[in-house]
Amino acid sequence: MKIVILGAGQVGRTAAYQLAREEANEVTVVDTNETLLRDLQDRLDIRTVCGNASYPTILEAAGAKEADILVALTSSDETNMMACEVAYTLYRTPTKIARIRSAEYTRHAKLFSAEALSVDVWISPEQLVTEYIERLIRYPGALQVLDFADGRVRLVGLSARKGGLLVGQALRNLRAHIPNTEGRVVAIYRNGRSVLPTGDTVIEDGDEVFFLAAKDDIKRFMIEMRKEEKPVRRVVIAGGGHIGFALAKQLEKSNQVKLIERDPMRARRISEQLESAIVLEGDAADEELLIEENIDSCDVFCALTNSEEANILSAMLAKRLGAAKVMALINKPSYAELMQSGSIDVAISPQTITIGSLLAHVRRGDVVRVHSLRRGAAEALETIIHGDHRSSRVVGKRIEEIELPEGAAIGCIVRGTEVFMAHHDTVVQADDHVVLFITDRRHVDRVERLFLGETSGRR
Repeated sequence: MKIVILGAGQVGRTAAYQLAREEANEVTVVDTNETLLRDLQDRLDIRTVCGNASYPTILEAAGAKEADILVALTSSDETNMMACEVAYTLYRTPTKIARIRSAEYTRHAKLFSAEALSVDVWISPEQLVTEYIERLIRYPGALQVLDFADGRVRLVGLSARKGGLLVGQALRNLRAHIPNTEGRVVAIYRNGRSVLPTGDTVIEDGDEVFFLAAKDDIKRFMIEMRKEEKPVRRVVIAGGGHIGFALAKQLEKSNQVKLIERDPMRARRISEQLESAIVLEGDAADEELLIEENIDSCDVFCALTNSEEANILSAMLAKRLGAAKVMALINKPSYAELMQSGSIDVAISPQTITIGSLLAHVRRGDVVRVHSLRRGAAEALETIIHGDHRSSRVVGKRIEEIELPEGAAIGCIVRGTEVFMAHHDTVVQADDHVVLFITDRRHVDRVERLFLGETSGRR
């Protein structure tokens, strides 16, 4: 698949890294910064073109005429939309994805209808990150909360802790503990290594556990893995940018929210747009300010400024001063992994969250949703099964008969309005939505080929 990526910022570089690692893809990256492009070429097997992403000559040089997908990820909404328009008008590029940050555009659905702008799919990293953080706040103790089947099923990652009802016991006891619910543990990581979940597997303190369950059953399953935590009431947000402001606006309806913004004009402007949230002008890394604002009574502290160094510093300071849980927005995956193993409870990587939205439109077959996990090492995806027992390698077969690669597991199946967990004797049918967990994303290509039927193809 030929893919043109416009913009070599944090999101663009992550997209290039993820997509170039897949053998079937030929990736070209466009940016005005020659230094960034040289660095990318040194690291990845890709083409690069230096120039303005919306210029016809630059798009032609990048291969927009032959491209299957154009992904516009520059920092300018207008450049991204114009690039999609030019690519369609001049080259009829089949699929065009644009990063749109401003709500001034996204709140008007007509702009992205079939007869309007030539943007097939728009994504907002800021909106995706905001929704991601909000889900983490709604489920205290979770490290990741991801949606499948239109939100009816959720994949939750958490660290098992003493006090959880199942910790120290075999997984087979889970059904006896919560008999009237359906859920499945799809992956366990112990000391950084994957452990195959079976009925005999004993959950240990410190295990990173991923489980699938219906939305209404999530909290019951979480109690099995760690002691129940009280609902979050007080939230302090550092940074009043796109993400910080959107999160405050969403949470102020049900939580006590304080937002700290160092820019006086920005602080004044967002205070006028928020209803009950308190906006404070100041530095979130100012110890006196945090003490004055009773940070020790805060349930969650979210550091969401544009500077990851400031986020790390303020989150670590808030934790030391008594905040119950701290989250920090960190762009560099290596930083995120290092910090989350220390004094920061949750390191949030915008790139990892965003890349799933892109992958869903690049994967072969009819993929509905993709989530990148564990800094891109693992993946969870929802795909629709096509074909029949003659053209498909999975239709009409029981789960135990499907030859999945090592580390891949079918978690649940969505059939019409019904959602049920996959067991060894569950039979896969045409048009089923299948949710899979892949502990090693190097096996993604094999999984794709396995689930492709004759009626499926590249999108």
